[in-house]
Amino acid sequence: MSNKVALIGVGAMGSAIGARLVETGNRLTVFDPNKDKVAALTAKGAMAAASAAEAASVSDFVILSLNSPRIVHAAVFGPGGVAEGAGPGTLIIDMSSIDPDATKALAGEAAERELRWVDSPLSGGAPKALIGQLTLMAGGFEQDIADAHQVLRHVASNYTHMGPVGAGQTTKLINQVLCALNFLAVAEATQLALDAGVDAAKIPQALKGGRADSAILQEYMPRYVTKDYRRTGRIDNMVKDLNGAQDLARRTNTAMPLTAVCAEIHRMLTASGLGGEDQAALMEFFKGPNKEIAG
Repeated sequence: MSNKVALIGVGAMGSAIGARLVETGNRLTVFDPNKDKVAALTAKGAMAAASAAEAASVSDFVILSLNSPRIVHAAVFGPGGVAEGAGPGTLIIDMSSIDPDATKALAGEAAERELRWVDSPLSGGAPKALIGQLTLMAGGFEQDIADAHQVLRHVASNYTHMGPVGAGQTTKLINQVLCALNFLAVAEATQLALDAGVDAAKIPQALKGGRADSAILQEYMPRYVTKDYRRTGRIDNMVKDLNGAQDLARRTNTAMPLTAVCAEIHRMLTASGLGGEDQAALMEFFKGPNKEIAG
């Protein structure tokens, strides 16, 4: 029996999640103000809804793929939002990356309306969603986590219950700290290799299986070398997540000096107009007067 799923938000990530859910036999109803993105999913077999409320009214699960707590709140509790159409006990699965405290407040408001809430941010990006190999870190009640897996098993190969509501978002912030530092370290090492005359394109294979190896090294050093800036993520989205990590660090009195430097470099690139570019554009930070300008 197929799951009846509403998907609210079909940007780059939501579109990939939606495509995978349709491919794996789920009955998907989608809503997004961008009609072209909705049409791309209806062409694959999804159904379009005129509002988030309408999408929720025909679904047992509601997946959110949005950009901020404000947008999530409007999509769920605003006019025409999920709460207007969802029946009691509907499970909301928020796959957005937002603040843990905001998540707790949203889940509390949902509970007042007899709606269930799981925060399940992701790692792996759109390419992994399309092949069902996302990594998901989830927060919520144990039964809700198990119920959410009925849908999420189609898009994820690694799904971990991290604790109560908000724990998934906290884990995602930790994930983003690790990713951001790794992106920057690999970019810096790539520039050193280029300046020192080493064939940087060979380094991922040379280091494969060693302690310096990582998925980011294998995927991004070749892209850094060739200035391949095709977008699979955005620098300004990483700024948002690093801001969230720094806010959490202030609340927990956690020293994070490396994250602070990394965040400032991301902010500098965003201020220079590169916020909408992929993490591969971190190489632009290392351009000096004698460095080749990316085309």
